[in-house]
Formats: sequence, C-alpha cells, structure tokens
Amino acid sequence: MNKSVHPVDERLPLGQTFLYGLQHVLAMYAGAVAVPLIVANAIGLSTEDLIYLINADLFTAGIATLIQTLGPCKMGSKLPIVQGVTFAAVSPMIMIGQADGLTAIYGAVIASGLFMFLMSPFFSRLVGFFPPVVTGSVITIIGLSLLPVAVRWAGGGNPAAADFGSIPTLLLSAFVLLLVIIFYRWFSGVWRNISVLLALVIGTVVASFCGYTDFSHIGKADWLGLVTPLHFGVPTFDIPAIIVMILVILVVMTETTGDIIAVGAIVGRPADQKTITRGLRADGFSTLLGGILNTFPYTAFAQNIGLITLTNVKSRFVVAGSGVILMLLGLFPKMAALVACIPAPVLGGAGIAMFGMVAANGIRVLAKVEYEGEGNYNVLIVGISLAMGLLSMAIPEIFKHLTGIWSIIFHSGITIGSLTAIILNAILNRNNKLKK
Repeated sequence: MNKSVHPVDERLPLGQTFLYGLQHVLAMYAGAVAVPLIVANAIGLSTEDLIYLINADLFTAGIATLIQTLGPCKMGSKLPIVQGVTFAAVSPMIMIGQADGLTAIYGAVIASGLFMFLMSPFFSRLVGFFPPVVTGSVITIIGLSLLPVAVRWAGGGNPAAADFGSIPTLLLSAFVLLLVIIFYRWFSGVWRNISVLLALVIGTVVASFCGYTDFSHIGKADWLGLVTPLHFGVPTFDIPAIIVMILVILVVMTETTGDIIAVGAIVGRPADQKTITRGLRADGFSTLLGGILNTFPYTAFAQNIGLITLTNVKSRFVVAGSGVILMLLGLFPKMAALVACIPAPVLGGAGIAMFGMVAANGIRVLAKVEYEGEGNYNVLIVGISLAMGLLSMAIPEIFKHLTGIWSIIFHSGITIGSLTAIILNAILNRNNKLKK
C-alpha cells in the first residue's frame, strides 16, 4: 500500500477489487431488486416486463455507481458509495402508475432528476447544518433504521409467512452471523476483508442442503438481456405527477446528503460543499438516466455503509468494481438469478453485523461530542433525533393517517431523524459557538 495515497483513492489488485466489489453487490442485491418487484406487482405488469425492469434497474445502478465513485464531468462525490433505487419513491410511483401508466412514471422521474441536477449546488449549502452532533446522530439513525430489514431477513423475509421466525431459520441466520464474527476476528488481510462474502457463500451452501435455496430460476433465466432506452414508450410529462416526484426528490436529497456526510466521516475524507454538490448532481443525472432506461430514481444505498465499516476497505475503486458487476448482472440475467439464490436468512445474519456496525460508528462519532456546560443542548438534540428516527421503526402504523409528502417524510426514519437533528441544532445552537 502506498502511504501517500488516501485509502479512498487506493487501487487494489484486480482479484481483490472483484471480491470486495462482489461483496458489496451481494450486500445490496435484495434491496436493489425490491423496488421494481413492488412497483411491477402493484400496477399489474407481466412477468416478462418485471424481468426487464429488474435487468434495467441493475444495469443503471451499475452506471450510477460508476458515476458516483469515479466522478466524471464534475459529477460524483468520489467516495465509496453504492447507488440503488430509492424506496422513498415507491408509493408515489405506484400511485402515478395506477392512474396514468409507466410512461407517466418515467416522465416524472426524468423531470425530477433534472430538478435534482440543477438544484444540487444550492442544496449542498446545507453542509453547514451538519456538525458532529448532527452527523453522529444521522449515522446512528441510519444503522438503527436498517436493522429491521436485517431482522426480517433473519426471520425468513416475509413476516406474514407461517414459518417466519422458525427455529431452523433463526439458527441459519445465527450461523451466518457467527461466521462473520469468526472470519473477522481470527482471519487477517484479504480473508478478513471478505468475511461477509465468505459467510454469505458458506451460508448459501449450507442453506441449499437444508432446502432453503431454489436454483430452478437460474435455468429459466435468459443468457442475455439488453437494456434499450424508452422500452415502454415515450415518457409523458404530467404536471401533478412531476410535482409529487419533485417533493419525493427533496426527501431523497436530504437522505443522500446525510449518507455522503456519513461515508465521508467513516472513510476519513469529510464531505465539503463541493463533494455534496457533485454527489447530488450524480444522483440527479442517474435519476434522469433511469427514466430514459426504464427504471426509477437513484440514491446512495445506506446498506453498504456498514460493509465499509466492518471490512475497513475504503477504496472507491472497489465500489466502482461493484458498479461493473451490477452492469453485468443487468446484461446477463442468469448471473443475476444466481445471486438471487441467496436465501433471506443468510442475508439476515450478515445484515445484522453490517447494520449494527453502522450504528456503532455513529455512536463513536457522538462520543466525541461535547455534552457538558451551560447552554449545551447536545444531549437534547441527540435524544430527540434518535427518538424521532425510531418512531416509524417501532410502530410503523403510527403515521398511517398522514398522506402525500408528509407520509413519505415520516415513514422514513432516516429522513425524519435527520431533519429533526438539523432543525434542533439550527435552533438550539444558533446563538452560541457550540457546534460539536
């Protein structure tokens, strides 16, 4: 390793880059394909259209990740950030799709992507509202908000299923978690850095002998699946749909800003206004491109922040490698079908370790914050922010009567917790110099 090169800019050997990049893909794959699955089923698309949506999603996610990590044409934060379709837009897209069809969704996605691209220099000025007390709270909230995802995986994926949380399922998840701990504690070098990948592979092999893995989809998948622009027709630009999607994009921009600042703190390259501008601009361009390539709005995937923390591999070129793998998965459906064979309990065991590490990293940042002295409100800021961030996680139905943009904001623990931290810090610390 060249000591003069920052770990973020370190170029690793090709074999390591592939393994670490594959590890990132496996960690985010389930989340990456979830949005097209939900939207396609909700608006009644055929199986063929669903498969095409998934291919387009993976292919475009790869392009978006390359833009975010490599930073071409003044776009991209040049941080190790994996891009994926945002969950924040699911409900509005279903609403638009059921009323006006896919072409109206893509028109709204293109328009909102252009809005995000143009607004990025102005939105990035919020960086001054992210001192350590806010950054630490946001990172902690990200980790805690992701843990229910890992718990659902650990239980089998579907809480409504009769066998959800069965003893064999929980034992399989615990076995994978134990593997991650063993590899991380007693291995070193490359083997330690791919502890999650090793646990996922071994866990999938064990799961196949226990009847948890279905490989039949591999044989049914096509060898080649080309992604063509405007596959579903020319986008239609419906003004109400565009307004709704722009409101969603404002929420996405808030989350992305928090994610960029969180990753910057973890890898030791604090994100300044320029970095955030480039990161948001990359999100905007990728979202615009997504509308053209038959997919949806893109954002930073918080799932992968935990992997960076756990493995301590900070190279953006590793994540760029995962972008290439995602593009290949989008072009070769059989490869994507193979990755999809990883059962939910296996993902759950690894997810508990990864997402827990994100929360732990946030706590580490908060440990450096000043809490004593007259006029110090940081305990209040942290406490209320964490509480607000966990509301929808504890009782998802608490905000069921909210509609529109309010529903989108309050159903995302990351968004409401981050906004609470930003607003409280701006109000309570406004008249003093205590910002940390």
